[in-house]
Amino acid sequence: MLSNPFLFIVMRLLPARLASWFGGWLSAHVARRNMKLRDARARANLALLRPDLPDADREAILTRRWTNIGRTMAELANIDRLVNDAHVTVIDRVGYQAVLEGPGPMVAFTCHLGNWDLLAAYIKWSTDRPGLGVYEDPEDPRIAAQLKRARSSYMGEAIGGGGAARGVLKHLTQKDRATLYILADERRERQVWFPTFGRSIEPSGNLSIALRLARKVGARFLPFYLVRTKGPHFALHWHPPLDPRDMSDADIVATLDRFLGAACIAHADQWLALHDMDLTATAM
Repeated sequence: MLSNPFLFIVMRLLPARLASWFGGWLSAHVARRNMKLRDARARANLALLRPDLPDADREAILTRRWTNIGRTMAELANIDRLVNDAHVTVIDRVGYQAVLEGPGPMVAFTCHLGNWDLLAAYIKWSTDRPGLGVYEDPEDPRIAAQLKRARSSYMGEAIGGGGAARGVLKHLTQKDRATLYILADERRERQVWFPTFGRSIEPSGNLSIALRLARKVGARFLPFYLVRTKGPHFALHWHPPLDPRDMSDADIVATLDRFLGAACIAHADQWLALHDMDLTATAM
């Protein structure tokens, strides 16, 4: 969908609700047939994460998951129409706003749940904190270009590539109350290392970088995630901020792991990285 400019334009021309539905239908009924390896990997992982469920229930979760992926991709064309309180409901909004209005830099920490691009756009929309997102370009240059065009309308600043670390440090130290938006469940070395789901894994990747940066600049962690409730409507869940001045790295990692790991299992039907992880592989 992202590599097809015509389809992207169609999604933009359609009403946001209809575009979201159409994207979900295409993903579940067309794209899924061409993604058999990813579907099989997600099925194997889900069996390990939810052994309590009958096979039929797990298959229903996988179908809803493909629908969510398609909806999310289609909604990229209409993010600006969804960044509002009519489409995003914040759990304990008063407490959430108080956190955003607090002092000091912040690392907003999440996983690929629900619509993660809408979450990035919403945090930018709901606060005057200068925001920066860290991303990695897809291998397909057409998809990378389409993503850049789509995200430029709502993400504000985004950074990736070799100079990302320097750019992030400059952002957090030179801008008052700066916020860094990080997705923790990135794929590296053909594996997703966070959440751990009980695997003995040392912090690495985005998580390791975030821990070092937070200690260096005195930033707090804001664990949060966005899940779809119905159609193009979502609920934003958040955890009270974690302060490196009061917690060890091990305690911060354990808290992030519990909060986001539980969310990924509870909302496996909306978790993208389920098909990138291999829970049968030996940990690092």
